[in-house]
Order: sequence, then C-alpha cells, then structure tokens
Amino acid sequence: MNVFLAIDLGAGSGRVIAGEVGSDRLQLQEIHRFDNPGTDLPGGSFWNLIGLFREIQEGLRLAAERYGEQIVAIGIDTWGVDFGLLDAQGRLLGMPHQYRDPRHEGMPEILHRLMPEAEIYRHTGLTTNFYNSSLQLLAEKERRSPALEHAEQLLFVPDLLGYWLSGKKAVERTIASTSQLVDPGTGDWSWEVIDALGLPQRIFGEIVPPGTVLGPLREEVRRVTGLGEVPVVASACHDTASAVAGIPMEGENQPWLSSGTWSIMGLETREPIRSDEAFAARCCNELGVDGTVRFLKNISGLWLIQECKRQWALEGDDLDYAELAKLADEAEAFTAFIDPDDPDFAAPGDMPSRIANYCKRRGQTVPTTKGQILRVATESLALKYRVILEGFRRLSGRDFTRLHVGGGGIQNRSLAQATADACGVEVLAGPVEATSCGNLITQMIATGHLPDLASGRRLIRDSFEFTTYTPRDAEAWNQAATRFSAIL
Repeated sequence: MNVFLAIDLGAGSGRVIAGEVGSDRLQLQEIHRFDNPGTDLPGGSFWNLIGLFREIQEGLRLAAERYGEQIVAIGIDTWGVDFGLLDAQGRLLGMPHQYRDPRHEGMPEILHRLMPEAEIYRHTGLTTNFYNSSLQLLAEKERRSPALEHAEQLLFVPDLLGYWLSGKKAVERTIASTSQLVDPGTGDWSWEVIDALGLPQRIFGEIVPPGTVLGPLREEVRRVTGLGEVPVVASACHDTASAVAGIPMEGENQPWLSSGTWSIMGLETREPIRSDEAFAARCCNELGVDGTVRFLKNISGLWLIQECKRQWALEGDDLDYAELAKLADEAEAFTAFIDPDDPDFAAPGDMPSRIANYCKRRGQTVPTTKGQILRVATESLALKYRVILEGFRRLSGRDFTRLHVGGGGIQNRSLAQATADACGVEVLAGPVEATSCGNLITQMIATGHLPDLASGRRLIRDSFEFTTYTPRDAEAWNQAATRFSAIL
C-alpha cells in the first residue's frame, strides 16, 4: 500500500487526510483535524499561519506513526487569494491578512481608476470582488506598507506553507489564478495589470504548474515529525481546483458544482472565456489541473443553512443537519424565494430573521417556522443554480444533461434533489471529499503513480459511491423559476 497525505485547509478548519492506495482503490483516513480561527487585532484581521503550521506538523507526526515508510508524498490545498510577503532572507514580513479584512474598502474604485474593470477582465479573466489579492496589494501600496516596500517575494498561503515544509519557494498556478493578477491564457503573471497598479514586479516569482515537486521535507520538519525525505508536491493548491480535479467528469466542457459553505458552479474548459457577455455575467476564469480552465461563478451555498443552525443553537435549539433537512422536507413548497447572493445574507448574524425580512419587503409570504425558512433557502439555492447553468448554456453554446456535484454539500440530500429538479438535469453526486481526492491524485500524477488526470478520475470513480438524482415535477419548478426570476 502507498500512502499520500493531503493537507486540506479551509477558512474555518484544517485536516490532514491520508489517501491509502492499494488494489486499484483509494481510501481516505482523517489523521488530524484542527480549527483555523482568524484573529482580529488592532492592525486588522489575520490568519495564525504559525499555529496552522504547528498543527500540520502534528498531523504529519501522527501519520508517520501510523504509516511510516509507506508515505510517498505530501500536498497542500487552501482557500484562495490570501498571501504572505517575504524579505530577501525568506523571512515572513508580518502575518497574512484574512480576505475579509476591511483594508479592501475603497480599493475597487482606486483600482478601476488605474485600469477599467473591463480591461482588467480582458487581461485576467476575473471580475473585481472584495477579496481579490489585487485589492489587498493595492491597499498595502496606498498605505505605504513597510512589508510591501521591503518584500522580495509574494507567496500565497499554500505556497508559504509548502516553503516552510520543503525550503523551496514557488507560486503554484491554480492558487495564483485567484489573484486577479494572472493571465489565464498564458498561465503567467499579467504584467499589464501589475504595472497599472504600480506594484513592484520583483515580488512576483516563478509560477509552476500543479503537480510540481518542490523537494523533500526540510531537515527540521523531518526531525519534528519523524518522517523521512518525503517529497512535498505543489498539488492543485487552490481548494476549488482540487475539488474540480476530484470530481470524475468525462469529456470536456462539463458543468460542475463544488458544494459547501460556498457553492461554486462552473465549466471545465481548455480556453478562458473573456467575452463581453461573460464579463456582464460576472463569470471568472481560474486555472485547473492538466491545462484546464475553471470558468466559474461563486454562489452563496450552505452558508445560509449553517447560519440558521448557528442562530437557533444560540437560542437554545441545537438541531443537527439531519433534523434540519427533515423540517425542510415537511414544509410547504414554493411559498417564497430569496436571492442567496443578496448582500443582506453576506455577513454572519441572525439569518432566519434576515430571510423573513427579505420576503416581507418583497411582498411575499413570510416564512415563520424553521421548516419554512429552510425550505425557502434550499429552493432558492437550487433555482439560483438553474439561473447560472442557463447562463453557461448561452455563453458556451452547449447543452447539458448532467451536472457533476462534489463536496460536503452533497450530504444535504434535499438540496441535491432540488438541484436536479430546478435545473432539469441529472445530478451525479460524489465524492463528498472531492477536494482531498483531487489533491491526492495530483500528487500521484506528480510522483509517477498515475499517468494523467483521466486515470485519476477513474480511480476516484471506482473507489467511492455516487448518488444519481433525476429531475421531477418539471412544470412546478418551471413556474417557480418564473417567480424566482422576478425576485432577482
């Protein structure tokens, strides 16, 4: 048996996952789980990268105790856009900010004075969103940040952790493509945008493709963990890129949905789509494994339901997700709708009241029970997926009969079925651990244990159970879609 280790970090927690490969099957084992809380300080909101690195080393130590010399490689994936700045000696110049740090406020206006957004889109394939690395760096420049003035290297979060593990500094392509500073056609930095923003070219180092072997673990890490000279791989370092690699699609231009706290829906293509229509639809082009492009749109996901759960727990009714799903199923269908991406729902808070108030302001039936609120959120999410999928049909000139869905959100069977119903397509759900699977097969390709992405996806397809949801009640959902469009 060969074992590959996936370090999977989200914006709230992290895990070290072991992928056991034997007899042409992949099995996952969670080795270590830990929290990843951000911290608000007088200077802003920051990630505790040093604490995260200590937890990663603990996970590697536990893996070494369990598997020893069976461990073949290690790879990291994380959320996008956030970065650290290093000096000439490779020392970190301050802790990385969180993407929700308020320093981005006012930066879009400055950015678009320096270069119009439509022109930025033609160069980078990304629209301007509050979390883009471009805005964070522009904020550092505007406030004359000493860290930026003295920096010699920018590394995104997984690049920085990979450097601390291996001693090799490199910027992996999928994570760089979230920055609004990379040309998705060339896979290299968009120097036109970088120069327009007045950012120092020296900090933008070599971009390497996903699956690049950085080198063996540093001696200090080997001593702490008990591992040998295990190679560290720059896998698909953006977690969505790993998730898409881990969804076993067949053929090109296939629609996919990564379902979790955020939903991200997209097409896997070979070329970026940077048309005026794509820009108007606020679609983005990020890079994937094996030369692919992830043409995508971000959508609020299970965040709505998670925040409802949290609020009710604060009020003394701590329901689990199975109980919440049962309440939603029992509630009346199509009573009211919300736009899941409305700014009203973006921040943490009393989500049930926000959903009820949204419906009231728009003259709809106001949901009052937990089941009604959950049903409104679930159906509205599914109908938003329908709107995005119809947009992809228009932009790509292709029709779709199947939607591949991966990630933890597929455990919400009510939402999975509603997605099939609303979109009018077959939904193939699986695997739950799409992100870790994509990370692992990228390592396996890099180390010669798999020949290519297609074979990795076959391994995933053969190793996990998938659920198929077929669309139902087409007429009822078509009528609901008309009402939903009016709300939008």
